[in-house]
Amino acid sequence: MVTIFMNWNQLLSTKRFGMEDYHESRSDDRSEFQRDYDRLIFSSPFRRLQNKTQVFPLPGSVFVHNRLTHSLEVACVGRSLGVNVAHRLQAKGVESPFLSEIGSVISAACLAHDMGNPPFGHSGEKAIATFFSEGNGQQLKQQMSASQWKDITCFEGNANAFRLLTHQFVGRRKGGFALTYSTLAAIVKYPYASIFADEKKQKFGFFESEKNDYKKIATELGIQKSNGNLDRYSRYPLVFLVEAADDICYQIMDIEDAHKLRILSTEKVKDLFLSFFDDHRKKRIEETLLIVTDKNEQIAYLRSSVIGLLIDLCSAMFVEHETQILNGAFNSTLIKLLPEKQAIAYKLCAKTAIEKIYCSPEVLDVELAGYKIILTLLENFVSAVMSPDKAYSKQLLMRIPEQYETSSPTVYGKILSVLDYISGMTDVYALDLYRKITGMSVPTL
Repeated sequence: MVTIFMNWNQLLSTKRFGMEDYHESRSDDRSEFQRDYDRLIFSSPFRRLQNKTQVFPLPGSVFVHNRLTHSLEVACVGRSLGVNVAHRLQAKGVESPFLSEIGSVISAACLAHDMGNPPFGHSGEKAIATFFSEGNGQQLKQQMSASQWKDITCFEGNANAFRLLTHQFVGRRKGGFALTYSTLAAIVKYPYASIFADEKKQKFGFFESEKNDYKKIATELGIQKSNGNLDRYSRYPLVFLVEAADDICYQIMDIEDAHKLRILSTEKVKDLFLSFFDDHRKKRIEETLLIVTDKNEQIAYLRSSVIGLLIDLCSAMFVEHETQILNGAFNSTLIKLLPEKQAIAYKLCAKTAIEKIYCSPEVLDVELAGYKIILTLLENFVSAVMSPDKAYSKQLLMRIPEQYETSSPTVYGKILSVLDYISGMTDVYALDLYRKITGMSVPTL
């Protein structure tokens, strides 16, 4: 008999972070997990995602994805994955009072999964990390512990999202967004501290400042320690579905955006998307394409067909490996377990994206500009929090909202306050502030 370490009854909890002792009688039919979704979608940090780059520059004449539209689409795919998995688990005889709410948990987590990303996407993350590992921020190393230094030299949007959602900023309520434990656990793709981050990918799930918060959530939900390691845990099961939703969307939607921007031809995209299907299904799709003559609509139909197929396959993979997942012994992504035909097609999309999209001049130009902007902001604001009594520092610090703890008694706390401020900026706000600080833009009186 196989021993199961995690169980659905404990994993699905409506307990809210920071509101553990507070219970309110409800007069409507929304579940606690649906409340998480609503709370996130009406929040200011979520709205700001509309002005953060996903891959391509923010829209001009052609509207492509930004972080907000990407997050909404990932949430839709995540909900479908969750509903599929819940139905399949119920068919297997799994019983849990909140099993039918898996789709709601995942959709809420998907909404939040990119909320910690700084302006200008991955180039923003890299700029923050390298300011401390290679730039003038190096001088602060001796004033932090090894784990604190690792946090900022490997700055990670995923860990920052967990901080944004759980940290009690000045003047704000305890528990941050006060989301359910299950929704918070579902966004932590890398459930370990930065000291365990892979040297190449440098991914981790929580900063030193939120270490005990994640421990509290893991203990409540029964998430196991990984091989008994301190500050390293097995993945919360629903993380695999949040990850799959993101993998499905960014890979397929980036291809569609490239078609709209004429980086990829209609025929090229058709070939990429049709390669996911067997001959029978391909024939049916091609018959439908004869009815739809608009090229963009043809690609949209193909994209929806591919996403639908991947949702079904990933749902099946999750349920097939449920025991391993609950035991913390599943060490793959669901996308990597696709059947051979779909795996080959997905890899071909990834290869095309790397060669034709992510290295395109439009994308590289945004990354280069973003890198310079973030470095300049860091240079000025880190100097200001470290020398707050200087005249120019006082002026700069007046720009930082009071909710950020710039007067923290520790160097680590001061630096995190700057990172909280900068990472919350939109691309447009960061650019505008950069121009003002450098004197490129002077307000008219």
